[in-house]
Amino acid sequence: MENMQFLAMIQAYTGVGIGLMIGLGALGACVGVGIMCSRFLEGAARQPELMPQLQVKVFLLLGLIDASFIIGLGIAMMFAFANPLLSVIPH
Repeated sequence: MENMQFLAMIQAYTGVGIGLMIGLGALGACVGVGIMCSRFLEGAARQPELMPQLQVKVFLLLGLIDASFIIGLGIAMMFAFANPLLSVIPH
């Protein structure tokens, strides 16, 4: 019975951790994209001649911000489907 309780606790805490990883990762990515795009619009409004150079940098950084969220999502899915913590349960 003890092993079943350990298993349930590990899975419950892992579920909470997965929710926090995905939720806070998405929140951070959305806030970062919003701030960056607002600054891009401000810069483009102030100096329209620099808009093509700024646009290239914005798209590059958008990809990097989204990539960091996707990496976090991948790690969360690893814990969801191939949890390495389940192997520490004593037999």
